Amino acid sequence: MNAKRPRIVIAGISSGTGKTTVVAGMLSALKARGKKAQPFKIGPDYIDPGFHRIAAGVDAHNLDTWLTPENMLPNIFADQSQYADISVIEGVMGLYDGGRHGISSTADIAKRLDAPVILTVNCKAVGESVAAIVLGFIKYDRKVNIAGVILNNLGSTQHGVIIREALGKINVRVYGEIIRNGDISLPERHLGLTPVDEQQLDEKMCKIRQMAEKSIDLDGILQLASKAPDITVAHAQKTKKNYPVRIGIASDKAFSFYYRTSIAALEQMGARVVEFSPLKDNCLPEVDGLILGGGFPEMFAKELSANKAMVLAIKNAAKAGMPIYAECGGYMYLADALIDFAGKKHKMCSVIPGIAKMQGKLQTVGYVTVKALKDNILLLEGDTLRGHEFHFSSFAPVKERNFSWAFEFEKMRTGELYAGGYVSGNVLASYLHMNFLNKPEAAERFLFNCMKYKGMKI
Repeated sequence: MNAKRPRIVIAGISSGTGKTTVVAGMLSALKARGKKAQPFKIGPDYIDPGFHRIAAGVDAHNLDTWLTPENMLPNIFADQSQYADISVIEGVMGLYDGGRHGISSTADIAKRLDAPVILTVNCKAVGESVAAIVLGFIKYDRKVNIAGVILNNLGSTQHGVIIREALGKINVRVYGEIIRNGDISLPERHLGLTPVDEQQLDEKMCKIRQMAEKSIDLDGILQLASKAPDITVAHAQKTKKNYPVRIGIASDKAFSFYYRTSIAALEQMGARVVEFSPLKDNCLPEVDGLILGGGFPEMFAKELSANKAMVLAIKNAAKAGMPIYAECGGYMYLADALIDFAGKKHKMCSVIPGIAKMQGKLQTVGYVTVKALKDNILLLEGDTLRGHEFHFSSFAPVKERNFSWAFEFEKMRTGELYAGGYVSGNVLASYLHMNFLNKPEAAERFLFNCMKYKGMKI
């Protein structure tokens, strides 16, 4: 079956070119025109989609062929964009950057979706050389349809004229010229942009929209997107599994890193998702299992520690055998303590005998595969699962000897092997971020364990 899906990829020559600001401006300006714009983010990013959501007024989705089966990409995209006038896909890092051999790079996804690419270029301290850079990107892989550029961070209108003339020599169309403006820059911290839930963005987003309306050729982009060829969509098999359980999802400023498709995979198997806040709630909702996602517990460590009722509730749930799956920030929250960037120690849930400590530099980032070292609530011993890591903290067991490591991690780029995470009974936690859509068997095993726990309570 073929599906018409107008679409465009906004890529960069590197990280820091202003892709998210450009995309947010476009989405907001298109919404103001009455257009239904569906945002997407390539790669394992939780923060940028928040800005997309604010700008477009709809949830953004991730596109990634490491975290989800690559043969499902067209179906995932077509399903999530079916009501859109245009889909705006933000790239990751530079156009050709991704995992080893370019897996899940912006170029890889653009080719798989047969989507035209507009390259965002940071023009600070560069002039005609922009044309040489863009020409290099075009020639590096002719299968990538680089349809034009957006010139960002220009020093003046004349600066833009100089670069536009140079690009004219190589027949590259300019879809936007954005003059340098500190008022539209988005604040950053240790994992990238500061999440939208921690900011007042109304005024900022208004200025970003005005920038897009003034400086970006929205009509030209809509026309380009409409010319994208139809996408071939395979018939999707519906699951017949049914696990009528309630799953508590930690959701607040401290815990917000989730893939919508991952949660949807649980819902499609009959689970009902119930959100709760470890920061504000005094007790757990009536649930049969818990998922504690990633986020920024280090920024709210004092408040998390002070909410002793919730800390005790989670500790008691673990003791009672409730299935608890935790990723990264959730892993840190389940530890005995969390040491923040200032070196202050905060008591956490004491479900895991270890201490998480924030470090002055990034500890690891990239795609990984994990192998279960013993049976757990997601996998049988020896089973594998794909995911990624991205954290500034380190984790140290209180006693290294006899610590119950959950996984053997393998870095995709280097092949490095190392033990990580924790497993005990129905508790499974680690720095791994993953998507249940990539491993339906893991989703089913988790829900089956929740059913068993539910039966224990009856």
